[in-house]
Amino acid sequence: MIKKIKLTIIIFFGLFLFIVFFKGLNKSNNYSPINILTKVDTKLTARSLYSNQEISLEKLIGENHFSLINVWASWCLPCRKEHSYLINLQKINNINIIGINYKDSEMNAKKFLEDLGNPYVEILIDADGTKSIELGAYGVPESYLINNKNKKIIKKFIGPLDDFKFKEIVKIASNEKI
Repeated sequence: MIKKIKLTIIIFFGLFLFIVFFKGLNKSNNYSPINILTKVDTKLTARSLYSNQEISLEKLIGENHFSLINVWASWCLPCRKEHSYLINLQKINNINIIGINYKDSEMNAKKFLEDLGNPYVEILIDADGTKSIELGAYGVPESYLINNKNKKIIKKFIGPLDDFKFKEIVKIASNEKI
């Protein structure tokens, strides 16, 4: 009798687990923040990697027509992969590239830039990840193309830049009708 009760409990427990896991398969695993930012908070401040001064995005955004804010880290392999695209974007006159170094050591970040080149006009340090979260990022690498006139986010690029994303940024920057 006890064996039958144990067997029944095990079967019901197994069935319960199967149903829970099966329901989980139908849920999307894509994270989507409820409040998707459409405008950059220019009051966001962080310490500069090289000058060690507190700098606001307001100071950095504004000289060129567009800004590309890139959240990156030296420990991030996709960041290494996308870095050549950032170097090429640096050559476009009306794009201002701002880096936010995410949860990284300053020494490693500087070594990364020394090895691969520095495409950024300024690099802000985000040692604990809170600045990137305020911006709306939830991983690395992520990039935000900003219209400097109205401080609106034109496009958010999740994951490393590739040929398609690079061409899209160049097309938007060359049209300038936004």
